[in-house]
Amino acid sequence: MKLIVAMTGATRSILGIKLLEALKESGVETHLVMSEWAEKTMQIETSYRPDEVKKLASYVYEPHNQASRISSGSFRVDGMVISPCSMKTLAAIRIGFADSLIPRAADVILKEQKKLVILPRELPFNRIHLENMLSLSNAGAVILPPMLTFYNKPSTLDDAINHVVARTMDQFGIENQLTKRWLSQ
Repeated sequence: MKLIVAMTGATRSILGIKLLEALKESGVETHLVMSEWAEKTMQIETSYRPDEVKKLASYVYEPHNQASRISSGSFRVDGMVISPCSMKTLAAIRIGFADSLIPRAADVILKEQKKLVILPRELPFNRIHLENMLSLSNAGAVILPPMLTFYNKPSTLDDAINHVVARTMDQFGIENQLTKRWLSQ
């Protein structure tokens, strides 16, 4: 399996980092693009350095290199995850404003009818955010807000993060043991 993983400057960069770690462990080929602000936010929020995170990916692309292979529909890939996704990037994807590689790659994924999974970051959502998400959902994207869950009885922040990463991987049918699954009584 080949996935594009994009990280924007929205907070919760740990979700993209942990996703890359889990995908690497699962043997998934990853194509990473991080915006300039993703790198800055990562340094503010985590102890990870951008160069360390880039080493988790199979391939890395510069955020303004629209000549990269992930900007073409002829590149064979199974899907794309944007984690975290800023409202700026979400809006750009919705209107087809592909001024940098992340929205361009997302546009290609949608036009090729591949799976696009977006982990939006904002709290609370305003009407514009919701309309943008609805529009992208109608276009085929999966909107997966990284929300807390409690049925799996998380006892640490890592448990909560791993649950979101597991549910993201589930969208592509990638087996994982990152979270406790719902067991009906």
